[in-house]
This record gives sequence, C-alpha cells and structure tokens, in this order.
Amino acid sequence: MDVKELIKERHSVRQFKDLPIDEEIRIVLDEFVKATNEESGLNIQVIYDDPECFNTLLAHYGRFRNAVNYIALVGNKAIENLEEKCGYYGEKIVLKAQELGLNTCWVGGTYGKGKCKADIEKGEKIICVIALGYGENEGSKHKSKPVDKLCNVSEEDMPTWFKNGMVAVRMAPTALNQQKFYVTLRDDKVTISAQKGPFTNVDLGIVKYHFEVVTGRKCVD
Repeated sequence: MDVKELIKERHSVRQFKDLPIDEEIRIVLDEFVKATNEESGLNIQVIYDDPECFNTLLAHYGRFRNAVNYIALVGNKAIENLEEKCGYYGEKIVLKAQELGLNTCWVGGTYGKGKCKADIEKGEKIICVIALGYGENEGSKHKSKPVDKLCNVSEEDMPTWFKNGMVAVRMAPTALNQQKFYVTLRDDKVTISAQKGPFTNVDLGIVKYHFEVVTGRKCVD
C-alpha cells in the first residue's frame, strides 16, 4: 500500500482489542522509531503493555478501551519548533503503524501524563502520546473543511501536484478536528501556517508531513 492509500485508510481509533502486539511487529516498529529518532533528534518511545497511562477519568470520558500501548513523543525543550517536529515525525510513525496493521489515535490531554512510562531525561518534555494497537474497528472518516477554506487557491486552478497535497492535508488528523491551518501557494512554493489553539503546532507538523510525503516537495517557512 502506497502512502496515499495509507493516509486514506488511517482513521482515529480509541477502542482496541485485548490482544498484545505481535513480537515481529514490535521489532519492526521499534527499529523504525529508532531510525526516526536518529533523523529527527527526538526521543520518541514506544511503550507496550502499560494499562496505567490511560487508566484515568479523562481517558474514560474519552472512550478509550484497552489502550495499553502508546507512542510517547518526547524531545529536548531546546529543539526549535519542538511541537511541530513531534507532529511531523509522529505522523511518519503513525503511517508506518498503519502499514503494519495497527490502529492509532493522537492524544493530547486525555491520558495520565504523570503515569506515562516514557523515560524523560533532564531538559526534555513530553508533548503528547499516540494510542496504539489492534482496533476493534478501522475508525471512520472525519469531517473536513472545503478546500477553499484551507488554502488560497481555488480547486479548478490547482496544479495537479498541489491538489494531491491538499487531498492529503484534508485527511490529516488535527486536535478536535478543527483543521486550524492554512496552505498558501505562491510562485510555486508552499507555506503552511497554524492558527492559535491547543496542539495546533503539533497539527502543523502532521499536515506538513502529509503534504511533503505525497507531493515530494518541501514546504518553506
């Protein structure tokens, strides 16, 4: 399955089967995270078989079930644009998990931050986590804003490569599905900006990854 299909097939899932993740899949995922950390300079960690992190009242209200595996997005506070970077590389791992037959959910506040088993060293902080496992279902498609609300180009005037990128960013997971980002095409160059709000910089990284991995073009700051 190519990356466009992975993006299309991946939806947020909060209820997981009471099954441990296969050992072979753990090995592949751990190696992928290790390589991602080497590339990014982050300290992303996969925590398996921990029932405590989502054993909270907020997680209960968030309707999580059997969420005992998660990806902790951790990085040094000194890293420039840390939240955006965690979103970018976290989504890269999310799509790899999808390829491996796992389901995921980005989680900002509805988990026990104090219960998280990630190893957070001096000078580091945890930005958020991603619940992980075999979903009870594959999730459902979220509502998206019209393209003309998300970028400065009308759909009929979009170059094919840009349209492909916009299809991908419309499917990007964002906090509360608010899609607080805006894509600007000018002189064949793309910038993506975030509005103010909780986790919008994480969302920005996710959206940038979707655009860049589908189009093969880097966004400019």
